[in-house]
Amino acid sequence: MLRRFYDWTLSLAEHRYALVALAIVSFAESSFFPIPPDLLMIPMILAAPSRAFLIAGVCLVASVLGGIAGYAIGQFAFEELGRPIFEALGKVDRIEEFNARFNDFGFWPVLIAGLTPFPYKVITIMSGWTGLPFMTFVLTSILARGLRFFIVAGLLWKFGAPIREFIERRLGLMFILFVLLLAGGFYVVKFI
Repeated sequence: MLRRFYDWTLSLAEHRYALVALAIVSFAESSFFPIPPDLLMIPMILAAPSRAFLIAGVCLVASVLGGIAGYAIGQFAFEELGRPIFEALGKVDRIEEFNARFNDFGFWPVLIAGLTPFPYKVITIMSGWTGLPFMTFVLTSILARGLRFFIVAGLLWKFGAPIREFIERRLGLMFILFVLLLAGGFYVVKFI
């Protein structure tokens, strides 16, 4: 079933309404859909490099709005909608433990999930469920998703198809390393 979603998402990149499809996929991925928008965004940018930053902008706006929807699911409909999403992702057994510590980390879970391959929808829903301050959530989402989508767009715009394999296979790892370096820097500044 996941393979069908993947193939369907990829086929949208060639459609006449690809930007609308990208907005829908980006919105949905931030709150409940299992396929990341990168699978649609990358072929769209490769097909029209001059529109790379417009495509990234659409992805950013729709993703943040979808994140707000995920936040609302967590805040107002966790039992009815959030828990079934976590069950489908295989994450329901860890939510109680995670809930107890989530807000202690401040904006970090949102930043990390927004940049890395970790399912962003998990964090959007958890942010609403645990009562993470809404503005902290929104501003961190804009930063994280903006970095993720615009870095991908910039790399594709500059290097084209040869950079695609790097993005698909290694960019998630690069973002994880970036977040670790960033966290390490904050740690050093705070405690040294």
